[in-house]
Amino acid sequence: MPLSENEQRLLEQIERALVEDDPKFASTVRSTNPRTYLLRRVRRSGVLFALGLVVLVVGVVLNQVPLTVILGILGFLMMLFAALRGAADLRRISGRGNDVGRRPHGSKSRPGSGGRSRPARASFMERVEERWRRRWEDRP
Repeated sequence: MPLSENEQRLLEQIERALVEDDPKFASTVRSTNPRTYLLRRVRRSGVLFALGLVVLVVGVVLNQVPLTVILGILGFLMMLFAALRGAADLRRISGRGNDVGRRPHGSKSRPGSGGRSRPARASFMERVEERWRRRWEDRP
């Protein structure tokens, strides 16, 4: 949903006040690329996944029952967390996430499509809800 004129004006005033207050911070914020931040998180997730694998293998090698179980569970959880976090960050980098790489709401066509617009595809949950509504509407 695009911002109203009043909201845009307020946002511009806040930006100007920030630049006047702390120009160094404002330039740092402008130059920060969210993609770089996400790539760093993906790399950290890869390292955490490898570390979880090492913990899991060490737990198997030690051959002491309580320690093996604890290290096995810990390693698995580390790997699971790293995989989920890395996958979410990769999705955001590729543009299918919530904020990074998305087109502005006002744009109707994709870049390079020659002005043709495609209908927006409903999310999975919207499609399920629509099917559910139709199911109950069709009943006698």
